[in-house]
Amino acid sequence: MDSYDVVVVGGGHNALVAAAYLARAGRSVLVLEKLDHPGGAAVGEQVFPGVPARLSRYSYLVSLLPDRIVGDLGLKVSLKSRAASSYTPAGNLLVERTPGPATAESFRALTGSDAEFERWRRWYADLEVLAQALSPTLLEPLLPREHARIRVDAVARARLWEQVFERPLGVTLEELFADDVVRGVVATDGLIGTHTSLHDLKANRCFLYHVIGNGTGEWKVPVGGMGAVTAELVRAAREAGAEIVTGAEVSRVDVDGTNAEVEFDGRTVGARFVLSGVAPRVLDALRGKESRPVAEGCQVKVNMLLRRLPKVRGGVDPKLAFAGTLHLDESYSQLETAYRESAAGEVPSVLPAEMYCHTLTDPSILAPELVEKGWHTLTLFGLHTPAALFEGHDGLRDQLVGRYLKALDEHLDEPIEECLATDADGKPCLEARSPLDLEAELGLPRGNIFHDELAWPFAESDDEVGRWGVETDVPNLFVCGAGARRGGGVSGIAGHNAAMAVLER
Repeated sequence: MDSYDVVVVGGGHNALVAAAYLARAGRSVLVLEKLDHPGGAAVGEQVFPGVPARLSRYSYLVSLLPDRIVGDLGLKVSLKSRAASSYTPAGNLLVERTPGPATAESFRALTGSDAEFERWRRWYADLEVLAQALSPTLLEPLLPREHARIRVDAVARARLWEQVFERPLGVTLEELFADDVVRGVVATDGLIGTHTSLHDLKANRCFLYHVIGNGTGEWKVPVGGMGAVTAELVRAAREAGAEIVTGAEVSRVDVDGTNAEVEFDGRTVGARFVLSGVAPRVLDALRGKESRPVAEGCQVKVNMLLRRLPKVRGGVDPKLAFAGTLHLDESYSQLETAYRESAAGEVPSVLPAEMYCHTLTDPSILAPELVEKGWHTLTLFGLHTPAALFEGHDGLRDQLVGRYLKALDEHLDEPIEECLATDADGKPCLEARSPLDLEAELGLPRGNIFHDELAWPFAESDDEVGRWGVETDVPNLFVCGAGARRGGGVSGIAGHNAAMAVLER
């Protein structure tokens, strides 16, 4: 039986980060991925037959990936800033990447004064300080909660810790902002992939990870698409000596604290350590344990390819409106109503969603002839559509797509469907994925993109202090995927931390 220092189950981006660090440290590493390609959700694919465009099919933007990991592994990854931060057609609110006079005027036109914009500026200045304080700790052993608070309190204004960590985000936003649209634009970062009310601290945890990435919180476009990020990780891991096997479906993981065996495709290999890049619930099944419950995935993702960008009724240049995040029916009250209805098992009467255009920042994912013709991608990410809504309702996903497009059309001078390109078979270049699709295609239980509920990035009990947030009930088994504490997003943080936990042993 072949044996390795480390066997990594699953070949997502976090697993590749872990493999690269461990192989560079001289450990023998085997990565096992059941799909025919590594990368998990962080891939680029030619989605539409006969159309030379490689879309970031599942995950699409990068914020949490630390410069330190990029430098440590020698990754040739380029992340570009978008031309705008966001645009909300209901209210015609434009937020520049660096808010200035145009943003101030946009707030003034919406609210009738400068007060809301000044509150906005103070809030995001506070969050930048918070990001600078906490972001470096994501690649370190877990701090006690109180130590994390001391770090924040040392640089931030009074009450910021309370507003972000102790009071529900909704309460904070109701206190800070007066306008329903403004509150909603801020609130969406607390709901991406998380099915919860803004009056639950689950939203706070989701919000935190969306605003502290790499010390700035800025979400950037990966040049070449998400597949370019994965390709660099594969290169780094293989050049360091890691063995990556695709089409290898693991069926059993046995760990006893000292040794381990992993079975795949009728073959068994031994290991000193096992790292799990799959969801904790999937790992339970591989170990023959009772599977734990998991939080609902709650998003619909729609990928489109357009022959041209549509004109926006508000008069905003579509190259600004779609470059950042276009907020569709995401006012504060609409978000809360959609949550209440979906939590009651009903399809929301109004569907909150957000959109952006990758190719306005990085056209390289399109063949040159498509760029010359003015073609663009368009991505829609719908909120508050939990997996349970789709069970037994085969046509619901397509019904929702129709509703999303109709809602978008209300803000356009022409129907978005008239702008859609067609593939080699004459079909519109549009595909949608529900939480159940993510479960079937990527092995994400209930379609949860974070593998389960997010946790705070610091220790919440004494026995966690000084650990890496990747430990399990067995000393030689670690979680290196999104299910780790400080996992989630295209960050590589969980992979780094799992590798450090192994190297400490």
